[in-house]
Amino acid sequence: MSNKIKDKITELREELRLHNYNYYVLDNATITDFDFDIKLKELQTLEQENPQYFDATSPTQRVGGQITKNFKTVVHKNRMYSLDNSYSIEDLNDWEKRIQKNLGTQNTEYTCELKYDGASINLSYENGKLLSAVTRGDGFQGDDVTENIKTIKSIPLQLKGDFIDAFEIRGEIILPLDGFNKMNEKRIKNNEEPYRNPRNTASGSLKLQDSAEVAKRPLDCLLYHVVGNKLPFSTHYETLEKARQVGFKIPKAIQMCKNIDEVFKFINYWDVERHNLPYETDGVVIKVNNLHQQEELGFTAKAPRWAIAYKFKTEQVSTVLNKITYQVGRTGAITPVANLAPVQLAGTTVKRASLHNADQIQKLDIRENDTVFVEKGGEIIPKVVGVDFSKRPVDSVPTNYATNCPDCNTQLVRKEGDAKHYCPNEFGCPTQITGRIQHFISRKAMNIDGLGAETVELLFKEGLIHNYADLYELREEQIIPLERMAEKSAKNIVEGIENSKKVPFEKVLFALGIRFVGETVAKKLAKHYKSIDNLMTATFENLISVDEIGERIAQSIVDFSTDLSTIQYIERLKKYGLQLELSAESQANQTDKLQGKVFVVSGVFHKMSRNELKKAIEDNGGKVSSSISKKTSYLIAGEKMGPSKRTKAEALEVPIISEDDFLEMLA
Repeated sequence: MSNKIKDKITELREELRLHNYNYYVLDNATITDFDFDIKLKELQTLEQENPQYFDATSPTQRVGGQITKNFKTVVHKNRMYSLDNSYSIEDLNDWEKRIQKNLGTQNTEYTCELKYDGASINLSYENGKLLSAVTRGDGFQGDDVTENIKTIKSIPLQLKGDFIDAFEIRGEIILPLDGFNKMNEKRIKNNEEPYRNPRNTASGSLKLQDSAEVAKRPLDCLLYHVVGNKLPFSTHYETLEKARQVGFKIPKAIQMCKNIDEVFKFINYWDVERHNLPYETDGVVIKVNNLHQQEELGFTAKAPRWAIAYKFKTEQVSTVLNKITYQVGRTGAITPVANLAPVQLAGTTVKRASLHNADQIQKLDIRENDTVFVEKGGEIIPKVVGVDFSKRPVDSVPTNYATNCPDCNTQLVRKEGDAKHYCPNEFGCPTQITGRIQHFISRKAMNIDGLGAETVELLFKEGLIHNYADLYELREEQIIPLERMAEKSAKNIVEGIENSKKVPFEKVLFALGIRFVGETVAKKLAKHYKSIDNLMTATFENLISVDEIGERIAQSIVDFSTDLSTIQYIERLKKYGLQLELSAESQANQTDKLQGKVFVVSGVFHKMSRNELKKAIEDNGGKVSSSISKKTSYLIAGEKMGPSKRTKAEALEVPIISEDDFLEMLA
């Protein structure tokens, strides 16, 4: 009898999965909603009566009901990079030239896909089953929203065929326009405020605490990129087609293009046709199709070299600029802001827009009470792009740029060649103080749980902190009496601060907020100098000798290292036990064997992956370059290397070595 029940449960699960796939992925219903619900209820009853046959991938698990009060932060196994943007055909031509130069070939095939306006998601699968779903976050880590994602019926909980044992697949969670409009009709009927736009509503849905509420929303998921170790496919297009076969909703609007002219045709077609789509899109993503070529091109600090987004022309509106105000950032940089009469732009109400700097205001002759044209840069950040002079008031007067800091009234300075004005009161300007602390605690830096921007401002206002070193002297009893605080909140803050002492040196270095020292530069400096003491005693001449450290960064580090307040903060951080030098573990297996040597890695390898080769070069003091030049010490050549790279290496008399030659070099 038990075997019959088990077989019936298995049969119902497989049948309902197929109906789900046909309806939500193929858009081809093969059963009525009534019949589907009858079968689903039958399955639910059988599962409740026979809990020993529970399966997390059962269609019954999509209805929600799980409550998640705190979404766990998860580090991405493979970083989720941003995309470089282009706004013209010239940008795309320049991108292709860089591609061809790096690959050493003009035979490049592309795939074109629409750029979907939703919330990015990373799905992990093992042995055909959904393991986890994590938001993009900052690209390095995101929030685990698995329970909420399970309610989206176009996402397979179990694949319907063989694919890859373990992999990640990425896409966008979207809210189709029809579903969004129906949600708003219902809200208006109930005298509730309507949602502003589908993208923000989709993103907010992923963080609802009750997954049953998520299940009520008509969310969809469009997938477009598979990430895995040594994928068994040769092209991006082939990978997606196989993913489609095993149950993933891969958009139909994907096309292989043999050359850049076919890419332009795709863009021109969808620039018009996108307005007929059932969901929002704001551009086209162009990718090099060949996976070996993708691997060879690699990544910059922020984006893949093998992909680029072409953004459709942005929507533009006009409105009145009521007042120009000024903001000061954590580095003291002043940003002028246009305070506007509220206007709808690309699905959101815009009340403020950036004016960039004094030169931009002067160039466009922007004045208060002007009617101005506003766009969203990349359809994200509003900016003023022009003035409607026909509507300028007769009593209009030119804008005089601020001379004093809006926060501390210190006289502003502007260095020669710098577009921005700065407040020089670095350690006395309240916004700069709180801005530096907020940067210090941020995700990419110390990642202190329990602390946010508003809490930092509250702690500063109450006189409990004046700099980031003060955080490490905070006690629970000091925090509990504060507004909106409780014993648990205070405990979480103190624990988060204590846990941050384990954060590695390169992140601490980035957290210190040295001007012009971003994440990538911080990693490079940490690797080269190995401790904060070595870095702070380095001379200007020594700093500019480090690869990719220019005069501006070097001078900024020297200024930071010789400031008395900074020296005192660093000494306190040492006392509190922060990681201010590279750990022995991170320095293990690192040598200077390849110091001063520049390598280009090209082709397909067998003993090591391309990334392992690059890491081995850097771990032993060498540098990896993407193109061959007179400075190249060696070209490591694998199979399927572009012939033009070999030709160029031979012309420049660059030694060409094999994977085995390189390993012997390290031995």
